[in-house]
Amino acid sequence: MIRKVQTYIETNHLLTFDNPVIIGFSGGGDSVLLLYLLYRLGYKCIAAHCNFHLRGTESDRDEKFCRLFAEKYKIPFEKVDFNTPLHAAQKQISIEMAARELRYGWFETIRTKYDAQAIAVAHHEDDSIETMLLNMMRGTGIRGLCGIRPKNGTIIRPLRCVNRKEIIQYLEEQHIEYMTDSSNLSDEYTRNFIRLRLLPLMEQVNPSVRQALARTSENLADAEYIYSQTIRQAKVLLTELRDNGRIHLSIEKLMQQPAPQTILYELLKDYGFSRSISKDIFRALTGETGKIFHAAESEYKLLKDRDELIIFRSDHKITEKYQINETTDWQHLPISLSAKTVAVNDSFRIDRSPFIATFDYDKIIFPLTLRKWQPGDWFIPFGMKGRQKLSDYFSNHKISLPEKEETWILCSNQEIIWIIGKRTDNRFRIDSQTKTALVINFSPKNCIY
Repeated sequence: MIRKVQTYIETNHLLTFDNPVIIGFSGGGDSVLLLYLLYRLGYKCIAAHCNFHLRGTESDRDEKFCRLFAEKYKIPFEKVDFNTPLHAAQKQISIEMAARELRYGWFETIRTKYDAQAIAVAHHEDDSIETMLLNMMRGTGIRGLCGIRPKNGTIIRPLRCVNRKEIIQYLEEQHIEYMTDSSNLSDEYTRNFIRLRLLPLMEQVNPSVRQALARTSENLADAEYIYSQTIRQAKVLLTELRDNGRIHLSIEKLMQQPAPQTILYELLKDYGFSRSISKDIFRALTGETGKIFHAAESEYKLLKDRDELIIFRSDHKITEKYQINETTDWQHLPISLSAKTVAVNDSFRIDRSPFIATFDYDKIIFPLTLRKWQPGDWFIPFGMKGRQKLSDYFSNHKISLPEKEETWILCSNQEIIWIIGKRTDNRFRIDSQTKTALVINFSPKNCIY
């Protein structure tokens, strides 16, 4: 057993002998074996015990056992008490999920305290099989069918190579005491139902079903690696991050990919789009332009814009406003603006860049207001006489929704003088009577949206 676990640790590069390792130590047979083996192998172990206070005196019994076990082998011991039902109620999650959140959050705190290289938990081969079946019943992709990985970030699982029967057999042979969690004998929880009822029924069909499922999980892990490589390559090929922070995805290139609907989902899920929303987006690829989709789990939106999909955040406040006095330092603004006054004489020239706006200083009333555009806004575009709604201006110039939402407006006495970076208002233009110009410069690359 010791050699088998050591080989598994080395093969999967789980541990070194340098820094300590935090051991999730419940007192059950799995965690007892994990702590015992790593201690015997010479790793610097820290036993970390969580008392969730879910089983009355049994929880306190387990804590006492863990403390005495650690003292016996002179292993540093850490423990914490949790009000698990209260946490579950506050977060509106299940008891199981609450215990998981509390446990791993505290483990990470202890890992930081000891500058530990990893957090070792006692998941084994049977746990991986149960996870595989649980994910299959819930509906999962290829990743969910791979079971539990030997390593996930700082979480490692050195016992992933052994099963529950081997664990109990070794403990009994070595006369190593452990605690039995009575809740593991109940089929109240879904995982226990799989362990105590579903798997025994499957063994009636195939007595070696556990080994078969373990082999399948290993084979799928290799396939998942190839799958992930394909997704990473597709992300590089299909997406482009622009300076404005928006992600552009080529529809034409997407449709040239194998299984484009699956690739689309894999690209979008990182931004909070669910599989069902991803399917709706895929069906809309050949539809009309301008349709907006909202991510269910984030602030991201997606715009179907002609031949591409545009992913953007919509987290600004439409009521956000900034006042600019005549003597104000413009550095406090959310976008990079600077201003100067210039005498208008024979040598004066107007810069035609869309990022530089020139106004008749005497027509401007301070303080100026910087804000986002709002429905109902209107202005008189430079060179024209009639007023135009900003919504019509955006539509006529084919300005997309994300670009509209990022557009800032500069106002004087509540009247728009500049759609920043796009068009000034004709009422504030330089004319033959102008003596002084107000020149405002916009640096779009320094915008904060």
